[in-house]
This record gives sequence, C-alpha cells and structure tokens, in this order.
Amino acid sequence: MFELIRANRRRALVLMILMVALMVGLGYALGGAFLGSPVTGVGLALVAAFFIGIGSWYGGDAMILQASGARRIKHDDHPVLFNIVEEMTIAAGLPKAPEVYIIDADAANAFATGRDPEHAKIAVTAGLLERLNRDELQGVIGHEMGHVANRDILYMTLATVMLGAIVMLADLGVYGVFLGGMGGRRRTSSDGGGQGQMILLVVALALMILAPIFAQLLYFALSRRREYLADASSALYTRNPEALARALEKISSSSVPLPRANRATAGLYIANPLKPSKRGLADLTSTHPPISERVRILRSMAGEAGFAGYATAFSQVTGRTVGVKGLGIIAPGQPDSMPLPAHAEPSLASHGERVRASTDALWRARGYRFIACPCGNTLKAPPDFPKNTVICPNCGREHQVK
Repeated sequence: MFELIRANRRRALVLMILMVALMVGLGYALGGAFLGSPVTGVGLALVAAFFIGIGSWYGGDAMILQASGARRIKHDDHPVLFNIVEEMTIAAGLPKAPEVYIIDADAANAFATGRDPEHAKIAVTAGLLERLNRDELQGVIGHEMGHVANRDILYMTLATVMLGAIVMLADLGVYGVFLGGMGGRRRTSSDGGGQGQMILLVVALALMILAPIFAQLLYFALSRRREYLADASSALYTRNPEALARALEKISSSSVPLPRANRATAGLYIANPLKPSKRGLADLTSTHPPISERVRILRSMAGEAGFAGYATAFSQVTGRTVGVKGLGIIAPGQPDSMPLPAHAEPSLASHGERVRASTDALWRARGYRFIACPCGNTLKAPPDFPKNTVICPNCGREHQVK
C-alpha cells in the first residue's frame, strides 16, 4: 500500500502543477485583455495560485464542508454511524477516527476530505442515513475510509479548491466581457492597438471557455481509478462487497438532487451528485465510473473480499486485464480480509428508526437541546430558546432548559 500512497502523492503534485499552468494561461489572457499587461495577469495568477495552495492545504477541507452545508456531529448524536466509522478506522489500520459531519439533504451521498488521516473528515447526507441499513452504510463508510487510507483526500481536496478557483476566474472573465468591460478600451485604442487587444480578447474568451473544461478533464482523469480503489478497499474492510453494491444501487436510484453540490465538488462524492452515470458522452465526461459497472464488479468477486479478488472481478467485468498491480495496489502479502470488532449498537433496521435517528442528529448539530421527560416524550429546545423552563405538552411537567 505504501507504493500506492507514494503514487497518489506524485499524481497530486503533477495535477497541481498542471492546474497552476492553466491558471497562469488564464491570467496571461485576462491580464492582456482587461489590464493591458499580460505580465501583470501572470503575476496575479501566480500569487492567487500560491494563496489558494496554502489555503487548500490548511483549510481546504473546512471550505469544502462549509460549501456543502455540512455540520459536525458527536458520538451521542448518531451512535450507530460513529460505531461504523470506528469499525472502519480499525479495519483500515488508521491512527485516528475521522471527524463526522452530516448534511441536511434528502439526497443519498457521502464524501471524505482532509489532508491526511490525522485530519480526515467524513460527511454523509441525512438521506443516506435514512435509506441505507447498517450493512449498506458500513459499505459506504468503508469506501470513504478507503479514500482516507489511500491518501486520496489530499489530492481530492487540493484539486477541488483549485478547480473551483479556475471555474470562478473563468466565469468572472466571461461576465466582464458580456458586461462591456472591453468596449471603452477598444474605442479609445489606435487601430493597431485595437487589433492587438481584439486578438487578446479572442484568446481570453477561448481560455475562459476551455480552461474549466481542461481542469475538469485533469480532475476526472485520475478520479475514476480512485473510485475503483475505494470500492476495493470497502470490500476488504467490510468483507461484504454485496453491501456496497446494494448501497450504490439505492444511491443511484434516487432522483433527489443535492442542492449545494457543484462542478468543483462533484468528484468528492461516492456517486455523481449532479446527474447519474450513464453510458455514452455523459459517462465519458463524468468524474465517476458508471455505478452499474461498479455494482457488477462487486457482485463478481465470488466471496473474495480482498484486493486480489476485486482485481479479478474488475478484469472480468471491464475486459481490461490489470491485476492488483495494474490497479495501483502494490502490497505483497496483502491479506484478503481484515478482522472487524463485533458491533454492539442497534442496527436501526426499520426506515422509521433511521429517519428518527438522522433527524435527531440534525437537530443536535444545529445546537438544539434534548430534554427527556419521564412520560417518554423528548422535548427539543432551540439554542436561542428565550425561557429557562419548558413544559411538556404531553404530561404538563416543567423542565429546566440547561
């Protein structure tokens, strides 16, 4: 696995260099078209890339979580989810359990972010907690833990922030052109200067259109293999590839959109939150492999829950003979299964129980205080509740709000 980690770091570095090159090209064109100096545009692009890189390293995960509307929760907010995260942490051999976040959205999805296993975060939507049973949820968490263990989260966090910056710069440039930012400059220019600026404007427009596309191509060029690797990791950690297969089917069958997902963050999620993966042109330009293909691979493992079993199933389904080493997993003697601790938490088997648990976790994440009444009723007081006491509407008892 150490070779995979080193390879991921090399790819992350190459990707960042290419992303910076795209930003410099965009800065050159925008500087010449709007500032009258391509060199100034390049300088500003380099400064922006530097600060974006530093910000991504130390705070990229926080920016992504905030943009996704994720709120951190604690163990008591959703014990079953935390129990699964702890199980997968042990199975993956990680030194520390990731922080857990919940997104108030009906769509079923999840992602991991952070710069290393010591600073990892896993976010799940309320819709995911409501739709999946315990085994299926374990398969999804195992997938995200695979991203953490494989050091994918560094690459994904840096690439997401950098891609977002490129898209934002390109959009700002397009808005500037259509708002007439070049009109006055062209009218006051000499014929030769006007022609030169017209050429720069055409180049700027081309880069503004193409830069986000090239950045997206760079992004998903490596994202697909990482999804396969994370699926293989989930099968290894859970020893139950069927659970992840069922979870992926449930996720893909949901037509509920994820409101705060966008082009930059889409590649983070376990399944494309913008539109379903389908064969054809849409599939070729997606950051994710087709879910139907991922499900077939998992169900073709024939009881072999390790990396070798996944590589064999991958070759059978896709027709591409790669083996374990071809998938990027170079770990002689890697076991096909790993021990998991027995879980003692309830399974939340019924849909009603899962909805109640996810809803309570959202209330607690928002700062609501839960007050248990002897009559069996649970009162929920908002963080800005103006009174010191609350009366149970069921039995009339008065409770202190602490």
